[in-house]
Amino acid sequence: MGMVATSERDGRRVEGRDEYRSDSAGAHKSSKPAVLHLVDSFNSGGSESQAVQLVGMQVKSGRYRVHLACLNDVGPLRSRIESLSLGEIPEFALNSFYDGNMMRQLRRFAIHLRRLGITVVHTHDYYTNIFGMMGAWMARVPVRIASRRESSKRAALNRFIERGSYRLADAVVANCDEVRRQLIAEGVRADKIVTVHNGLNLNRVESCEAGRRAALRRLGDSNVRDGETLKFVTIVANIREVKDHTTFLHAAARIRAMVPESAFILAGEGPLLDDMRDLAATLGLGGRCFFPGRWDEVGDLLAISDVCVLSSKSEGFSNSVLEYMAARRPVVATNVGGIREAVREGEFGYLVSPGDDEAMAARIASLLLDPERARSMGERARLIVEREFSCEAQLDKTEKLYERLLAASGRVDLITLRTVEQAN
Repeated sequence: MGMVATSERDGRRVEGRDEYRSDSAGAHKSSKPAVLHLVDSFNSGGSESQAVQLVGMQVKSGRYRVHLACLNDVGPLRSRIESLSLGEIPEFALNSFYDGNMMRQLRRFAIHLRRLGITVVHTHDYYTNIFGMMGAWMARVPVRIASRRESSKRAALNRFIERGSYRLADAVVANCDEVRRQLIAEGVRADKIVTVHNGLNLNRVESCEAGRRAALRRLGDSNVRDGETLKFVTIVANIREVKDHTTFLHAAARIRAMVPESAFILAGEGPLLDDMRDLAATLGLGGRCFFPGRWDEVGDLLAISDVCVLSSKSEGFSNSVLEYMAARRPVVATNVGGIREAVREGEFGYLVSPGDDEAMAARIASLLLDPERARSMGERARLIVEREFSCEAQLDKTEKLYERLLAASGRVDLITLRTVEQAN
């Protein structure tokens, strides 16, 4: 979480008279229900990306008055929401869940919700669940929705605190059935949990010949090395422990022996970047291993890739895997979290056990050596993303959940919601 010391600027906001108005004079008189999304930050992680995408789609759909707030107002995704005309995006900066600042920020948040007349609060990760559900409960917001997006286990105290936030929620959104099962095992009521898979904007993975050439130039002007046309194996993931790039690089060393024209792209940033560069050199991958950093034009990157990989030790439901599939690329991924709900073994790609670099290498090499099979898998993968994992499907499931909970709360009836929908 972006827990940072409260700035002087933030302190002035806290002391500002308008922030502490507890009346409803500032609330809009629109018949549309008002939803506020709370995100941790605007960094380019999966939870933040999915939340920002959902906000944009809801603004476009026009069925709700959409508001956004954050715990830490930093990150590259901030630029993506500038065009949405959301107005103020307040920051509720935290140092800890256990100090006086937490209570001050909760009070600010509750007053902000009441001032805007918010009827739905939707939080998107561990930290926003805890802060957001408590603040929404204090403000008596009628519909409170928390989210769980990862399958990794937390320390016992953290699980205990998070369960408290789930008790304050009317629903908990899981981004895959595996996360849903884990929530049930942790004691969350099954009837509270709703699975809404990640959605992908298919435009994000589109490319053209110019984009493909630009991607090759970024890697060094050409895809030809030593007289061979390279076959690129790509992983798009933040370079940190849970993503297990170590296993990927050990698999890469095996693949080089089986497919001499293979090359490897590790796109992403993170604390282990230098360690992975050193490991690649130690394994003799040298000029066949590329570390281009963060890659925003992911469609161009995937357009030059032959096989795409996820080597994670733990996942919820991977955005990168959906991007691979939408770009018509076969996938080799570790069988963790909800990955099997997207990558069906032998149909769109292959699943291997976490940490098994030998099996990973064998599957990747088999696809590099059989491009027709790889192409066929990629085409089928694209179709399933269009049908089941589009951003439109995600929006529809999310807004149906809002509709059901608002009707159950008695604050907004179905007739009002239908009238708003028809007016749009």
